[in-house]
Amino acid sequence: MTVSAGKTALSGIRVVEFAVFAAGPVVGKHLGEHGAEVIRVESHAWPDGFRVHYPPFKDTQPGLERGGSYALFNDQVLNVTLDLKRPKAISLAKQLVSKADIVIENFAHGVLERLGLAYPQLRELKPDLIMLSSCNQGQTGRRAAQRGFGSQLTSMSGFTHLCGYGKHEPPVLLYGPYVDFVAVGFGLIGVLAALDYRRRTGEGQHIDLSQYEAGIQFITPVVLDAQVNGRVHQPQGNRDPVAVPHGIYRCKGDDQWCAIAIFSDEEWRTFCNAAEKRDWDGYPRFATASSRKANEDELDAAIADWTSHFEARPIMERLQSAGIRAGVVQSVPDLFSCPQLAHRKQWVKLPHPEFGFYEHEAPPFLLSETPAQLRRSSALLGEHNEYVFQQILGLSPEEMKQLAAEGVIA
Repeated sequence: MTVSAGKTALSGIRVVEFAVFAAGPVVGKHLGEHGAEVIRVESHAWPDGFRVHYPPFKDTQPGLERGGSYALFNDQVLNVTLDLKRPKAISLAKQLVSKADIVIENFAHGVLERLGLAYPQLRELKPDLIMLSSCNQGQTGRRAAQRGFGSQLTSMSGFTHLCGYGKHEPPVLLYGPYVDFVAVGFGLIGVLAALDYRRRTGEGQHIDLSQYEAGIQFITPVVLDAQVNGRVHQPQGNRDPVAVPHGIYRCKGDDQWCAIAIFSDEEWRTFCNAAEKRDWDGYPRFATASSRKANEDELDAAIADWTSHFEARPIMERLQSAGIRAGVVQSVPDLFSCPQLAHRKQWVKLPHPEFGFYEHEAPPFLLSETPAQLRRSSALLGEHNEYVFQQILGLSPEEMKQLAAEGVIA
C-alpha cells in the first residue's frame, strides 16, 4: 500500500492518533496532507462523535460513514479499530506507538494514563516519541480532568462575552469557530517544533496544549486593554472602537450585504468620492472620526440607504478599486464559485464510498517545494486494519481473525 507519493514535507513520519472530534484529528489531517502516515484508532463500540451525532449527514440519513463533519475533518488519514478496554488491544496500540514518531490525543487528563497509554508509559517504548495532548484545560491544575466541548470553552475563553449587540442584550454563541479549532493551529506548530527539536537533539517531548488557553490568545487586545487600562470591552455588534463607519450594510436583492470599514478621515473622504456622496464629507457631524462616532446611528442609516440601491458585488468592487476595505457577505455556495479560491485550487474533488465525489478543502498555505497532496477522502471505520496490523505490526491473517473474534480488533 502506498500512503504518500511524490515530494512531501513530512514523508516518512508516522502518526498514531487516539483522538475525537476536532482538536486532535484536524492536526492529524494537516500532517497527512503533507505526507505523514496518520493512523486513526477508533472502535465500533466508541466511534467518533462526528460519525454518529453531528449533521450534516448524507441525504439527511445518519450512519457511521455518512457524517459530513467527520468526512471533512478526517481526510488523508488511515483508520483502524481497537477496543481499548481490552488488554490485548492496549498491547497492539503500544506496538503501533513503538513504530511511530508522533502520538496525538485529546482526552481529558487521566484517561490515557488509566489505559497505560500516557506519555511517561509510551516514552518507555519509544524514547524519542513526540506526543501532543490537546485536552480542554491542559494536563495540570484543578480542572485538568474536566470534560468539555468547544462551545463551552469558547464561552470560558471570553469570546461569547464579546459577541452580541450590546451589554443589555444576551451574548451570542459563535457558530463553528470554537476554540478547539483555534487549538489546531497551535497543536500543529507545537508538533513541527518538536520534530525540529528531535532532529537536532534526538530527543522527543510531550506537548501539553490547553484549548482553553489557546482561545485566550485570540482576544489578546481586549485582555491587554483590561489589564493596562482597566477597560472592559462590551459587545458592540458589527461596530469597531476605532473604525467608523464599520458595519455590514444591506444591498439590493434578497439577503445581499456588503461589509465596509473606514479607519481614517482620509479614507472617509475617499469613500465619499467613490460613493458619489461628496456632500457627506461636508456634514459637520460626519467630518471627523469622533463626530462620526458620536452620530454613528445616523451614519449607518445613511450608508444603508445608499447601499440598498446597488447589488453587493458592484459596491465591493467600486470601493475596493478606490482603496476602501469592503467585501461582500458570501454564502457557503458562493465559496464554491469564488474565482480566487478556484485559482488557488482550494477545492479538491475526491471520491468517498458513501458521498461519491465531493469537494475537500486544501490547506490555506502553499509550500513551493513540497506542496500538500490530497490523496484520499476520510476512511471507513477499520478500513486499514489489514494493512496496519499485518504489514506494520506483522500479525498473520489467522491472528487477526482470532483477535477480531475476541473483540480486540473491533
